[in-house]
Amino acid sequence: MGSERIITARDGAVAHVELARPDKLNAMDGDFFAQLGETFRALGSDSAVRAILLSGQGRHFTAGLDLGWAAGQFAPSKDPGRWSERQHRDIVALQAAVNAVEEARPPVVVAIHGGCIGGGVDLVCACDLRVASADAWFQVAEIDVAITADLGTLQRLPHLIPGGIARELALTGRKMAAEEAARWGFVNRIAGDRDAAIAAGLELAGMIAAKSPMAAVGTKASLNHSRGRPIADGMAHVAMWNAATLANGDMHAISTAKATGTPPGFADLD
Repeated sequence: MGSERIITARDGAVAHVELARPDKLNAMDGDFFAQLGETFRALGSDSAVRAILLSGQGRHFTAGLDLGWAAGQFAPSKDPGRWSERQHRDIVALQAAVNAVEEARPPVVVAIHGGCIGGGVDLVCACDLRVASADAWFQVAEIDVAITADLGTLQRLPHLIPGGIARELALTGRKMAAEEAARWGFVNRIAGDRDAAIAAGLELAGMIAAKSPMAAVGTKASLNHSRGRPIADGMAHVAMWNAATLANGDMHAISTAKATGTPPGFADLD
């Protein structure tokens, strides 16, 4: 597959995923997207993983799409029809890699430092919680390279910040600093620098991992299902979820822990 673009470490029930191409500002190429999808699908099916932290190495979280790779990947051919059909398949495959982050069973916390550009915004929008360093900034930069953002930003960002601000960012390509991102509710916390952001992200991931995994997974599933749907649809979904899953050992573990004054111990999901 080529050099590693992503590395993963484990600390108990928390997995730490790092973008690991710092010499290229973690630019996203074909190997990156392949490894991103594989990593999050694997972690999503790992019954022992209860929370995931995503971060980036180097000066910036990510410079976004590797334009050198993209120029070759999407270069037109002599057969416009076949070229368009292949291009559609390629875009859907890239979307699937980013979607794997949102679809991973455990909640995903992301720690962002420096620049988070283009495809990086797609990526962090697919996460559940966002922590930013004080120097972090976000840019929906696709419009500056004549691309319509197509990996989820236009679909997810308006559910995370006011719609008018999402449109402004996407149509102007201007930078949004961490302070503004926090003001709109896009980031949950601001930390001093990259290391502090990662520490804060690990703290959040640890808090989630200490909770009932059944409740955490159900909460994420219900929030994602309910986005953009009528309230009644969301409530019907969570009613079916609880009807199917409330008979689990986590509630007994919590009641036992309260009675004994000890932290609850939860079984892995599978």
